[in-house]
Amino acid sequence: MVTKKNSFLPKIILMLLQGALIGLGSVLPGISGGVLSVIFGVYKPVMELLADPAGRYKTHLPKLLPYFAGAAIGFMGVARVLSYFLEKYPAPSVCLFVGLIAGMLPSLWKDAGTQGRNKASLISMVLAMLAVFSLLLFLGAASINISPGFLWFLFCGFCFALSIIAPGMSFSTLLMPLGLYTPFVDGIAHLDPVVLLPAGLGCVLTIISMAKAVDSLLTKYYSLSFHAIFGIVTAATIMIIPFESFTLSVRACMINVFCLAAGVFTATLLDRSGLG
Repeated sequence: MVTKKNSFLPKIILMLLQGALIGLGSVLPGISGGVLSVIFGVYKPVMELLADPAGRYKTHLPKLLPYFAGAAIGFMGVARVLSYFLEKYPAPSVCLFVGLIAGMLPSLWKDAGTQGRNKASLISMVLAMLAVFSLLLFLGAASINISPGFLWFLFCGFCFALSIIAPGMSFSTLLMPLGLYTPFVDGIAHLDPVVLLPAGLGCVLTIISMAKAVDSLLTKYYSLSFHAIFGIVTAATIMIIPFESFTLSVRACMINVFCLAAGVFTATLLDRSGLG
């Protein structure tokens, strides 16, 4: 029999690892940290804390600290290592994340229906999916290069905050078509104040203005909101699948399928253990 004391350390380690994945998902192209925060069950408490930090820091912050610490490690440190693999082996890396998300979708669907599921909920889900498909297809089709500056880095901060508040909205997906992704991430990695100050301002202003609205939606319209989140997660996941890589060769196809399966297996294992 495993005691609470004996199970505490593995739980903390798992929370740190999940936080690191959220941090990685926030910086790696095509992957959403917001999606992973939903998958790991920390999205709602984070939104509650951001919506009312003064009133909820005592109840929420201690439980979320391991996730925040892991996210910082993943974003600032491990991201450099995994970015190498994403650059060298982009398709297998993305397939692994797709499998991880796909393996958690059944649990997310169950969570979305905990307060009922009706026609309006399904309509909300479909509309959210269509909105994400339309937005990402439009951004993918656009080819715009701009010179980064204060206002554009302010916009980067807005996009980063949006990727936290709105699951599925990967800031890299928004910034890469504009040519802002590389200078933004490089600026963060090198702690460049020219990037950090406007981006931080944009991030804070966005969270202050939108976090309460999102938290209110989840509280008052849980079924509609969570089904919309499910639609966003599903659409964003489909959009990052590297379909073209499956046609390159039999070997490439087998590697991608293995990575997908590994992600699904890991996610399912975590979910069944009650730790995912």
